[in-house]
Amino acid sequence: MKLLNIHSLALASLALLTPSLRAQDDTENRFSFSGRFGFNISAKFKGVALTPAASSGTRQTPNGDAYNYDNGYVLTDTSGNAGDQTWNWGYDDSSKQISGNTILMNKTTGGGSSRSSSDDADPAFGGEVVYSRHLGDVGRCKYGFELAGNFMNVGINDNRKIPVAVTRTTDAYAYTDGTTPPLATSDAPYQGSFEGPGFLIGATPVSSKTTTSTDGSSSTGHRNFDANLWGLRVGPYLEYPLSEKLNVSISGGFAGAFVDAKADWSESLSIAGVAGPKVSGKGTDTDFLIGAYIAGNAAYAFNQHWSVVGSVQFQYLEDYSAKFGGRSVSMDLTHGIFVTVGVGYSF
Repeated sequence: MKLLNIHSLALASLALLTPSLRAQDDTENRFSFSGRFGFNISAKFKGVALTPAASSGTRQTPNGDAYNYDNGYVLTDTSGNAGDQTWNWGYDDSSKQISGNTILMNKTTGGGSSRSSSDDADPAFGGEVVYSRHLGDVGRCKYGFELAGNFMNVGINDNRKIPVAVTRTTDAYAYTDGTTPPLATSDAPYQGSFEGPGFLIGATPVSSKTTTSTDGSSSTGHRNFDANLWGLRVGPYLEYPLSEKLNVSISGGFAGAFVDAKADWSESLSIAGVAGPKVSGKGTDTDFLIGAYIAGNAAYAFNQHWSVVGSVQFQYLEDYSAKFGGRSVSMDLTHGIFVTVGVGYSF
């Protein structure tokens, strides 16, 4: 009788346990909700906006017009430059700017940086939701597919001084042989007027020379870039149980991201320590990037339904590039590494 009772108890226990095991075997779906950290992401501002020279634009002629050269101006006079000559001109230093029977005028602009302004966005933070569907078994392994949606913000602020390439153009304006231009010094520059009359020079350059240099020139200001990334990834997975509660898996497949970006910048070109006028710009842009991913995943089950999950993902996406108010900005997502930690629910 005692042996019969033991057998009866064992059968009853097995009857109670079987539904639980069957329910666990029948768990085909899992949702996970995780925080997502992104690494190895960078953005770059390319080039420097074309900026006027430090002196031109800030100095004015007697009639209130802006200088169109660093060290002088050549503008239209009241006659409309009759005979291709004008008396509406001025210069700073006759000892340096008179060459033969010409007067030399210099114009300096910033045409590009010797390097790009680049910053890492590490670490970027966001979130991810993953749906996994179990499709079948191969030995102890399970296989299926996963579908994930994620969000991440990438923000970069750069206030560094950037060396820039400076382009200097020298224009030569002729005057009549046998005449002598008015004297000019840095303390007493010569300034002709719109109404005149005054000393006449040619209104069109007879020659021009351009040189480029990076010596002593830089761009200062701020550059801000902010992008919201709405991501999608889908692909198969293969899962292996290391123990009763711990499973590991690998997955990979298609990845994509919708980019909603904005940028603003404000800079001034400094030549030999003299800051020029500020130039700025801003803009918004959207784009969709495609690529691929591969991930290593782990899940530790607390009970039949709940688990803690984590993954390390490598993701490749196309290069992103756009122009914002005259500046080009690129974001490198080709070597993104993402770490997720969260909870999973199986049913």
